[in-house]
Amino acid sequence: MKTIGIIGGIGPESTVDYYKEIIKTFQTTYSYLAYPEIIVYSVNMNELMQFVETKNWSNLSELLLDKIGSLHKAGAAFAAIASNTPHIVFDELKTKSPLPLLSIVEETCNKADEMGLKNVGLMGTKLTMEAEFYKKPFYSKGISVVVPSEEEQQLIHHKLFSEIELGIFKDSTKEGLLAIAKRMVEKNGIDSLILGCTELPLILTEPQYNIPFLNTTAIHCESIIAHCIEGMNPVC
Repeated sequence: MKTIGIIGGIGPESTVDYYKEIIKTFQTTYSYLAYPEIIVYSVNMNELMQFVETKNWSNLSELLLDKIGSLHKAGAAFAAIASNTPHIVFDELKTKSPLPLLSIVEETCNKADEMGLKNVGLMGTKLTMEAEFYKKPFYSKGISVVVPSEEEQQLIHHKLFSEIELGIFKDSTKEGLLAIAKRMVEKNGIDSLILGCTELPLILTEPQYNIPFLNTTAIHCESIIAHCIEGMNPVC
């Protein structure tokens, strides 16, 4: 098996979710392989988000490349960033990284394409919803991406950083997020909803309104596991 490298801490709650998801899959589906080696570099989320808020993409790239370099030195064979928002600089990271990188955005796009989806809704941080880095791969496959209204985006972003990133899950917040999803189904005709922040699956745990909710954490973990065991012969 290949040693997994994860840039985590963006935020801590979802990093734990990544670890648990990977371990659970090996316990159930790949028990004959025991457990993979996983190296986690938990970054300073406040420092990273400062660069995001000021749109300092150069420093954001430098920070992430430094952490990826540390994973490389520690023995990781490949790496994944356990967060959607930092993928705004993924293309640059991919060209400079000493390790192969697995993109959460590309993997989610591939999953949507496999499912035959055509008009997906997207929730995430303000940057993820308003920028083009998430939408471009979907557009290239002929998939439309619908985001919430400006007011709804502000609400989602606020709830993410004032509650959900801190491990606070309120019923009122869940109801508010689901109300936004319902409006997007009724008014925009979305056929699915991308949970484009790795904390969102922690509060939106079940699909609603007869559309699939794409759990980007689970999709990313599936890709990480496949890359980890790539080339290994399954036990008959």
